[in-house]
Amino acid sequence: MDLFRRLFSQASSKPDNSAQIEAPVPSKAVDNPSPIVGTTPLPASPAEMATPINIADGITRPLPPETVISSSNEHLMFGQATDVGMVRTNNQDAVFSFVSTSRSAQQRPDFGLFVVADGMGGHHDGEKASAITASMVASYITHYIFLPMLNSDEDTERVPVTESMISAVQKANADIITKVPDGGTTLTAVAVIGDLAYVAHVGDSRIYLVTKDNIEQITRDHSLVQRYVELNLLTREEASVHAQKNVLYRALGQSESLEVDALTRRLPPNSKLMLCSDGLWNLVSDEEIMNIVSKHSNPQEACDKLVALANAHGGSDNITVILLKIPAH
Repeated sequence: MDLFRRLFSQASSKPDNSAQIEAPVPSKAVDNPSPIVGTTPLPASPAEMATPINIADGITRPLPPETVISSSNEHLMFGQATDVGMVRTNNQDAVFSFVSTSRSAQQRPDFGLFVVADGMGGHHDGEKASAITASMVASYITHYIFLPMLNSDEDTERVPVTESMISAVQKANADIITKVPDGGTTLTAVAVIGDLAYVAHVGDSRIYLVTKDNIEQITRDHSLVQRYVELNLLTREEASVHAQKNVLYRALGQSESLEVDALTRRLPPNSKLMLCSDGLWNLVSDEEIMNIVSKHSNPQEACDKLVALANAHGGSDNITVILLKIPAH
């Protein structure tokens, strides 16, 4: 038995040149651990672990700078602001904004619905009419456009968006006539699906398309002075100071038969779409709008600045604005 133990001890003490045995990794950190011959020392921190180690020559080489690859992670953004102004005692404007964005195998585009309604009538009739309109349009479009998009694999182009927008406005018109017979309102609404904007419009609230080098009013005012301008009876400068500049010939709540302007526009990448009531555009010029919208990348900051400027210019009416920032496609 003693002979066997001596033979076993001698055999285990002989070096094995075919493979080198590494010591196990210690379970706890040790201050200034001695390096183990034939092994690479463990990094002391996560930062060191990020540095590749070349065991062959013992030289550490820095990692190349990380390249961040981002694909289509920009989404439709918006800001919204409304204010009673400096003169009125109540706000008869109504505003609604809704955005849905998702990423999945179904590849549905961003969806947005935006509504500005400027009420007209008695002290409370105007605000009731605009509130009914905003709620009805939002409910109708959600039910007949947005939910079918979620529940169907069909191309969104097959959804009758324009027809649904017109029907929503006409339904709101019927509700106002029934519920607020002495009230009326403008209505400017846009449904954004991907890079397409579907507009329904009645009255003199406006939509502007702002690009890097241009601002364009894409809706038409249904006002008396605008008709005079179109008939060359007034210049735009004369119309802006005309005593009847706020008189409308078309609005919700005025007649059971309502004609709705409908249009579709493709939105350029990185463009801005702005909806506003006349409390803004009557007091803030196109140049001032473009300057503020272009200067502020955050849509909410731009909306706040526009409202503040309208108030600084007198704030004679309620002020409402929505600003959309279209992503780079």
